Amino acid sequence: MWQPSASISTLKARSHFLAAIRQFFASKDVWEVETPLLSNNTVTDLHLDAFDTQFNFDVTGKQKSLFLQTSPEFAMKRLLAADSGAIFQITKAFRHESAGRFHNPEFTMLEWYRPNFDDKKLMAELDELLQFTINAKPAAYLSYQQAFIDYLDFDPLTTELTELKAIVSQHSDDEWLQQETNPDTLLQWLFSMKIEPCLGSGTGENSSDDWTPCFVYDFPASQASLAKVCQSDSRVAHRFELYYQGVELANGFYELQDHQEQLRRFNADNELRVQAGLTKKPIDSNLLAALENGLPDCAGVAVGIDRLFMLKQNLTHINQAIAFDVSRA
Repeated sequence: MWQPSASISTLKARSHFLAAIRQFFASKDVWEVETPLLSNNTVTDLHLDAFDTQFNFDVTGKQKSLFLQTSPEFAMKRLLAADSGAIFQITKAFRHESAGRFHNPEFTMLEWYRPNFDDKKLMAELDELLQFTINAKPAAYLSYQQAFIDYLDFDPLTTELTELKAIVSQHSDDEWLQQETNPDTLLQWLFSMKIEPCLGSGTGENSSDDWTPCFVYDFPASQASLAKVCQSDSRVAHRFELYYQGVELANGFYELQDHQEQLRRFNADNELRVQAGLTKKPIDSNLLAALENGLPDCAGVAVGIDRLFMLKQNLTHINQAIAFDVSRA
């Protein structure tokens, strides 16, 4: 088990791949930053769990918990509020989830932010990045609402909980789904199990020549996370995700700037965690202070580098795209 999980030739190709990403941003005058992996706070999201560790040498003389970051988002927004301008980062991120074909608990993330961009402009730039780095076709665009209509024949923005549970029961008799009362959890299950595998696959039958990346945009406002709610339709938010060959590659926002609304969402997340029998997470007061000071009008996106490289190299498992997976770490 001492050997790397990826071949040396693949790791050399990965090095060139990372260099190409840096070349892309250098050509656009977006500069590279580094932010901490350890933080005093973490995300409150119901569906994300961070690793935590104990720090015994705090200046207070007391032991304290620190968290490995699930993404560099909060710290990068603090840089934006300090007038950094357009920035990107290639960094390690950590999520306390089971390892699988498309996930290693420690993974590499690309994240970047563009002042004076909205979600549409950032989707276009991400589309350009994929064409530059993996020679992908120009992406297709599909609203979240239309995705459910096309693939499951119902409107996620108007369907009531009772009807939604009936739809879920057509696809699974798992007890936890039958007992679930959060519509967003049920929608997320349907999306990940029934829609996501179909996205970014083109119209041909298993032909790589026909694969086309697909942006899904205008997620429900209740799934906005850190995105602005759309002014023309308050049911949806300026959030998008990118799919290619049935794999989720990116999650992006036209970023929320209102610190009070962000605090409200963090508190609501923690309430959902309590209802689910999970512990509350500490809210990042530094991020809220940065928002209060003034986050520039901007859009940001996080991209899974390991997954993207995996698809570029036609690999079958994420372990083949990284030097040492968690079982060999």
